[in-house]
Amino acid sequence: MGQLFALLTALIWAAAVILLKRSGETVSPFSLNLFRVVVSTSLLLPTVVVAGQVHWQGSLRDVLILFASGIIAIATSDTLFHMSLNAVGAGISAIIDCLYAPLTVLLATVLLGERLSALQLLGMALVLTGVLTAAQHDPPHGVSRRQLALGVIWGVLAMIALALGIVIAKPVLDHSPVLWATAIRQIGCLGVMVPITLLSPRRREILHVFRPSRGWRFSLPGAVLGSYLALIFWIAGMKYTKVGIAAILNQSSTIYVLVLAAIFLQEPFTRKKLAASAVAIVGIILVTL
Repeated sequence: MGQLFALLTALIWAAAVILLKRSGETVSPFSLNLFRVVVSTSLLLPTVVVAGQVHWQGSLRDVLILFASGIIAIATSDTLFHMSLNAVGAGISAIIDCLYAPLTVLLATVLLGERLSALQLLGMALVLTGVLTAAQHDPPHGVSRRQLALGVIWGVLAMIALALGIVIAKPVLDHSPVLWATAIRQIGCLGVMVPITLLSPRRREILHVFRPSRGWRFSLPGAVLGSYLALIFWIAGMKYTKVGIAAILNQSSTIYVLVLAAIFLQEPFTRKKLAASAVAIVGIILVTL
């Protein structure tokens, strides 16, 4: 079942990325991320109750680890992701996301004691090659070379934070109910984002995203798909199969995003993007063998 959950994550996430890219045209990265977390938490908490996981007796250490995972992999990573997505577009962003798998395996090696083979090292090099190739792509209309470079850097930092957040949570996920663990991560994220919002001089601007508007036709379904359904399936995939297998199936979203971005966002599906994604995906396969 873990493999199925990971594949569903890729399909759902690809659709969410397109919606979130449209949302990012009118909403700041931090505001959009806060909106996503509030919406998904509002859905997750009743889901936990219905699933009968509300009375789970996790240790304080487990809760703190999941809090840390949420702060790193949601509050930090997703805000950086939106900054990158706005700058480089959905297609290039999807190629940068390929770093997630090798970074997850690398950090699992460092933090969980898993071992790297020569093939995995080669795979990491190929993924990095794919990302660097994408970084040399012509910037989207209205975006300078400098903005493109910054967008790539933000995307790389987002993937580092995402990989770190899931790897540190892996030992807890192995013995915790999926929904409970997911909700705790979201609450930990809100525990940081809400105070930042309330203390910010721009809090009225940040909170404006919660006022119903035409933008909700993109941001609301994007939040439900990307931060509720995809998140649950992502955590479940990590729980019920090996990290490497889940990572490569998750990464199939790259192809789906490239295709959907060409159809719905009119982003060109260039040979350079195709080559970069192909090299990166081959690298992912080697990393996860």
